[in-house]
Amino acid sequence: MPDLQVFTMTQDFRATGYFRISPDSVMIRTVERPSAVHLHSGASRRFFSATVSKFMETKPNHIELRSPREIRKMRRAGLVVWEAHQAAAQMLKPGVTTAEINEVFVSTFAKHQATSLFRGYGDPPFPAETCISVNEQVVHGVPGSQVIQEGDIVSLDTGCSVQGWCGDAAVTHAIGDIDPESRELLTATNDVLNLAIEWMDRVTTWYEIAEVMQEFILDKGYSIVRELTGHGIGRVLHEPPSVPNYLPENDNSLANFDIRPGLVIAVEPMVNLGTQEIECLDDEWTVVTADRKNSAHFEHTIAITREGPIRLTGPPDEEELAQMEPWLHDSSKWIRW
Repeated sequence: MPDLQVFTMTQDFRATGYFRISPDSVMIRTVERPSAVHLHSGASRRFFSATVSKFMETKPNHIELRSPREIRKMRRAGLVVWEAHQAAAQMLKPGVTTAEINEVFVSTFAKHQATSLFRGYGDPPFPAETCISVNEQVVHGVPGSQVIQEGDIVSLDTGCSVQGWCGDAAVTHAIGDIDPESRELLTATNDVLNLAIEWMDRVTTWYEIAEVMQEFILDKGYSIVRELTGHGIGRVLHEPPSVPNYLPENDNSLANFDIRPGLVIAVEPMVNLGTQEIECLDDEWTVVTADRKNSAHFEHTIAITREGPIRLTGPPDEEELAQMEPWLHDSSKWIRW
């Protein structure tokens, strides 16, 4: 689930909660304390998630580095998220509703005694285990009666915790035969996620990776959502740092950070076919492109180790696979991203 980048605030910290943007202002509803922020006059009415870890108020720039033992614990949650995505992919076809797809995540989490990170999150509380966003919906789509159609593109974004450690991942699916323009968008968005992970072994700071991501997407003629970013993750869904998919310019609220062992982040490019501008629907959750052109979203939880980056929400190794149910043993049927 993406993190909101806050531009101007009355306090020098970000707040847990959700933002309702009126034509002139944004009001934060936070778990701990209400505050107000203001954007440029005339801004579209939009509604975004804002996130903060337990460190934000006292240590706004504190990044918690995880030990190898803690990263192994996070892998357990990551594998449950991976399995849930595999199960949902088998059901994802024309004629099913987004509510029915969400139930796959409910049952998978229950089987593993995992806790949904999304249900109940924010204000108003998110009402499901999964954000299911169709076509022009960028992120935070609310599962319900919407029926999936041939030619749709469908983003599934979910997260869970296992014994107090979190995992978060998203993938956008093509439903049957989609138009070439949308297929190329999905390929580019998945590619830029993989490119970012690949560059984690080559550079020392996130800005270097963000610049590579930005150049890759803009060179293809697409736009990058800027109000929403990736995030740190560990004991809670959203922790420092914010992880932008673009190179910030003249923006002191997005601090650069080092790529070093122990860092665990959710990297999640959100790429639009048309404008980068986004809006929110009346359900106060679903973010859509302003021009209603399609958008794609891919995400992995990544841990930086001394051996390199590890996809904590990636596929199992042989030892992990041996502990899984037989239907998962045929790797040719896996979705990969």
